[in-house]
Formats: sequence, structure tokens, C-alpha cells
Amino acid sequence: MLKRKRKKKGKEYAPKLFDLTGLQVYCNTKFGFSADDTLKIVQKLYEMKVVTYPRVDTTFLPNDVYPKIAGILSNITDYSKLTQPLLSDKIRKTKRVFDDKKVTDHHAIIPTGIQSNLQHNQKLVYDIITRRFIGVFYPESDVSNSSVIGKVADVPFKTTGKEILTKGWRVVFEYNSNKESNEQPNLPNFVKGEKGPHEPSFIEKQTKPPRNFTEATLLRAMETAGKQVDDEEMRELMKENGIGRPSTRASIIETLFRRKYIERKKKLVIPTETGIGLIDLIDNELLKSAELTGLWEKRLKEIERGDFKAGTFIHNMKKMVYELVQEVKYSNTTKRISSNTPKNKAVITTK
Repeated sequence: MLKRKRKKKGKEYAPKLFDLTGLQVYCNTKFGFSADDTLKIVQKLYEMKVVTYPRVDTTFLPNDVYPKIAGILSNITDYSKLTQPLLSDKIRKTKRVFDDKKVTDHHAIIPTGIQSNLQHNQKLVYDIITRRFIGVFYPESDVSNSSVIGKVADVPFKTTGKEILTKGWRVVFEYNSNKESNEQPNLPNFVKGEKGPHEPSFIEKQTKPPRNFTEATLLRAMETAGKQVDDEEMRELMKENGIGRPSTRASIIETLFRRKYIERKKKLVIPTETGIGLIDLIDNELLKSAELTGLWEKRLKEIERGDFKAGTFIHNMKKMVYELVQEVKYSNTTKRISSNTPKNKAVITTK
């Protein structure tokens, strides 16, 4: 029997503009492109002058770009069905898109307004960049989040769903088979007090260990590596920097593939025997943790504020490297790992 039905109206905003990591994550999830593949494609689009500079870590635009928006929308004639409703009125300007404080040397990746003949994979990447750009100027989507409380043989249950009241920005992605959002299921129109037959089913499951990374989730983990650091101050610093930069994360992952420390199994990124052996080979826990990056970022911020000397930082770095080498050199333990490559098989031994 239906006991209660609750509805809560709300708004959902268009997906933000792309930074490089966000674009790499999207293209890996939707198209199966590696991070390196996406970087090469968007770099080529930039060289063709159809998108702006791609190696960026912000999803915002500066205010001085706003006067250019109408011109860009007018020039992307392949998307005229979507741009005409925007051009017929004043283009929206919101802090979700324009924020000078969140832009440094370069802004989010957007189309330039120049159109060109593109290859298939280039079209896929250009298309989603352009739709994100158009979508942020559309109105919000009005939704109704519903929850239904029922009872079966005195056992209460709850189910939730969402009803889209106005499409808003969603119309931009209806032309694209790779839609932007994973919608909650729509609920039927329940009436309080109604009854109906019910056949219960029970599924027995087991808990599972954390899933292996895909390149998409690995990129996000590198971006937010601060979550792995216990110290609160370091964690805040890592939030801004993570492991690597947007322009270097793809090459870091590709280096691990090239050295056979990790491998692809369909979409998953799996550590190899060599990679696992390498981690086991390193006794110093600091070298294997995100905390080391946190320590360096902390010092660099102090140098930036004038609270720490750059020369002292470099001296301490050299000292740390020397001590690590000495630690390995005089270690009494012996470990071996096998390195398998297409050309040869090597054995690395430390003592």
C-alpha cells in the first residue's frame, strides 16, 4: 500500500565547460580514448584553430570573453538549430561560467567559431566541446525529485525517482547519442492509498574490493590525490595540484604503459607483475605516497609567500636524494623483480 509520496522541485545546471582532465575523462568513458589519444586530438584541433588552448586546468571563462560569445555562436553554423534560440535574446552571463578569479593564463576549452573538415575522432571531441559550450548558455532544467513510501506486509520500503519538468539545457544533448547525464528513473503517478499485487524477490550478493582504475578514474585520482593524504594542510594544498598537471598526466600514464608497469585490459588499467614488484622493491614508504608531493607543494607555497628560501628547498632536495641512494646502497635486503619487454627479459636486483 502506498503510504506517502513526496515531491521536491529543484533545478539542474548544465555540465561545466571542459578543462583538459575533464575532457580526457569524458572521452575515455564515452569513446574509449586513452588520455594520450584525447590530448593529441584536442592539440590537433587547437593547431587547426577550431578550439582554444587545451592544456588548461580551469572550467571557467574570464569576463572579457563575454562580448565574443555571440560571434562564436553565430559562426558555428553547423549547430545553428541550437544557437539560434540563444542569439534571438540577450546571452546569459553567470558566475558558473564567467569568473576572473578562477582563470589564470588560459581559460576553459571552447570552440573558436572557426569550422573545418574533421576526421571521425576529431569530430567526436569537437562536438562535445561545442555542445558543452552551447549548453552553458541555456536555462536550467526544472526537475521534480520524488520519493514514495510504501508498505508490504507491515514492512516499509522507499523508492526515489526524478521527473523532468522543463528540459532547459538538455535539448542541446538530445542530438547526441552520448547524453550528458545518467538520469534517475521516472516514477509512475502513484495515488495515496492505492494497492496492487507484489511478488518479493531476494538477491544474495557479496561485497567486492575497490574496482580497478580505468584511465578516466585514474585521471580523477591523480587530480584529487589530496584525498589520500592525512595531514589537513597538505590535503588542501594537494587539492589545487594533485599528481602532475593537466598537460603532463597523460604522459605520466603513457610512461607507465611503455615501461610495462601497467597494462590495459579492455577499459581497465591493471598493474603488471613488474609494476607490483617495483612497488615492493621500494622500502621507503614516503616515495610511494602522495604525501611526498604534498610536502613539496607545501614548501613551494611557502616560497611563493616568501616564508621559505628557494635555495634551502633545493639543498634539502639534494640531501634527500643522497640519503635515499645511501639507504638503498647499504640495505641488507635483497629483492628481485622481472622486467618483461617485447625484446628481452631482464632481472633487476637490489641489495
